[in-house]
Amino acid sequence: MTFFRTSALALASAAILAACGGGADETAAPNENTVENPAPTETSASETTATPAAVDTSEAFAALPEPYKSADFNRGKRTFKLCQSCHTLNEGGQNLVGPNLYGVFGRQIGAVEGFTYSKAVQDSEIVWAPEVLAEWLESPRNFLPGNKMSFAGVRKPEDRTAVIAYIMAETGYSGE
Repeated sequence: MTFFRTSALALASAAILAACGGGADETAAPNENTVENPAPTETSASETTATPAAVDTSEAFAALPEPYKSADFNRGKRTFKLCQSCHTLNEGGQNLVGPNLYGVFGRQIGAVEGFTYSKAVQDSEIVWAPEVLAEWLESPRNFLPGNKMSFAGVRKPEDRTAVIAYIMAETGYSGE
């Protein structure tokens, strides 16, 4: 019984609102400019098409050794998007599916506190260096069989170089 009363009340409310709305002739003409319907403003193409500012790679990677110093920052940042669902780069950042990468260079593999590593990683004596990371990123499964990283790898060498340079710049790399 309550259902029918609620339905009847909803139907009556809708009918009253429709009756108060008046006819279709009362709608504002498309060209009529009001506070609710302001006139469109003219914008230049530069205002409507926001493009991200290119970062000067000579500045971002200036302190890095070659070939990372010459890498493309924007390419590295774009390639890192493949990594960011599993890894963070900021100091004190949380572990996700993969460990936080801040301070990774010069650190032994499997050394991030609070992250559970595979037996293969725990048994390894690898120390992260840019060149080692380049080999890892080419094919993590082939580099260290038994690790739990499901990522297939970064195919293009220039993408690997750029993403490593980006990681170096974003994680406090200071040389070894």
